[in-house]
Order: sequence, then structure tokens, then C-alpha cells
Amino acid sequence: MRRIIPGIIAILVALAFGIWALPELPAEVASHWGLDGEPDGWSSRTTAVFVLPLIGLGIAALLAFLPRIDPRRTNFELHAGTYWLVANASLIVISVIHVGMIGYNLGWPVPLTRIVAIGVGGLFVLIGNVMTRMRPNWFMGIRTPWTLSSDVVWRRTHRVGGYGFVIGGVLVILAGFLRPSWATWVMIASVGVAALAAIVYSYVAWRDERESAPNGAGQ
Repeated sequence: MRRIIPGIIAILVALAFGIWALPELPAEVASHWGLDGEPDGWSSRTTAVFVLPLIGLGIAALLAFLPRIDPRRTNFELHAGTYWLVANASLIVISVIHVGMIGYNLGWPVPLTRIVAIGVGGLFVLIGNVMTRMRPNWFMGIRTPWTLSSDVVWRRTHRVGGYGFVIGGVLVILAGFLRPSWATWVMIASVGVAALAAIVYSYVAWRDERESAPNGAGQ
């Protein structure tokens, strides 16, 4: 649990900021934004202050617990640093988004759509860069029937998938800077294309491995 403390601290700081701002917030605040980047959902100020940080703390607890029940937990120490890096980065992004949302509702000139795009895009770039360090497991990485059935396919797929996530993340960041109203669409498209390409590639790599096995072993 101690290795996820940086992310928990970020969540608690974001929560403390929300509690500090609570008396200054309007009774009803913007809490959801549409694909066009405009607010389209509202909630009470108390809900806005507490819900996202509590979700973040729940995610932190889940991330701390999952390695304990992974059927392939023997691999965990081989990529523990990568796991905790991604876990903490994810919680920090959630914290930044929460602070941005509260600031927006305080009337600050916060470009929330841009912040979300840069934060999420940066997370994609980080994940893409560390994908090759991930070892076969059931909770992190590109988990398909083919990657989970072959360590070789897992490595090949994550090498290719890493490029897809980095490219997608860069596109999301660029959209955040240049056309924030496009950022959500670019994010959805990037994740969809990268995920689909990785799934298809994992099957192709698995099939190639079977076909190249001596005497057709495994067929």
C-alpha cells in the first residue's frame, strides 16, 4: 500500500482543496461536460467536492489489492515499479481534473477540456512508453486470450501496442492545445483504434507462433 502513497496524497490534496472551496461554490455546480466541451450536467456542490476524490480513493484501494489476487502474481515483482508508476500517475490525473473542475465552478478561467485532454493524453504516452516492461498478468496491460496464453505473444503485442498508445496520446495532447472541442472525439478514436489494433495483432502473433512451432505443435 505504501507504494501508492503519492497518488493517495494527490487525491487528499484535491479533496482538501474542494473542502476549502466548498463555501464559495454555487449551490449547483457543473459536474459533467459533453463531447463538445460544454457543461451538460450539474450536481450539488457537496457532491462535486466529495464524489471524485472518494472514487479516487476507492481506485487506490483496488489497485493496492489487485496484485494480491493475481493468478500470475509471481510476475508482479518483475514489473512492480511500472505498475505503481501507472497507478500513481492515474490518481494524479484524477486529482488534477478534480481541482480543475472545482476551479471552473469558482469562476476561474480554467480550460477544463484542455486540462483533461493533456492529462489523459500524457497518461497514454506514459503507458505506451512503459508497456514493454509489463509482464503477463490479469490486471494490467493488453489482456486478450492470445497474450495470456503465450508470453512471447504478450511481449510482441505490448511492443506494438506501446507505439499505438504513444501516438494516440500525442494526438490527444495536440487536440487539447489546438482544438479542445475535438479532444474527446480524438481520445475515443485513439483508444478505439489502438485497442482494436492490439487485439488483432495479438491474434496474428499467436497464430504465427502456432504455425512456426516445430511439427505444428499446439495446433
